[in-house]
Amino acid sequence: MLQTGSGSGLSVLVLQMAAIGLVFYFLILRPSGQARKRHAELLTKLKKGDEVMTSGGIIGRVKEIKEVDAEGLKEFRVTVESGTASVVVERSRIVRVGSSAAAPGPASS
Repeated sequence: MLQTGSGSGLSVLVLQMAAIGLVFYFLILRPSGQARKRHAELLTKLKKGDEVMTSGGIIGRVKEIKEVDAEGLKEFRVTVESGTASVVVERSRIVRVGSSAAAPGPASS
């Protein structure tokens, strides 16, 4: 007996795996890459006086941005003034900039 169906079964499997790979790329990898690019662009445009929100939830205005040389790597430290307190954070820890920083998220009810 000759087996003629095994070759077509393998090609169907390869097509299914390719389709799953494409779905994975377009639903997970590509959007996260675009979000990373937008966040990096947002941080490069950061300037004194901008209203920001840190990853720790602190909302305030940028008082100062300075470049620090730490162990041969250049890092940017941002001084955020919130009320009467001033906090120094790494620039990468800022998650929102502008009027959207003070806007609360969607209310859960």
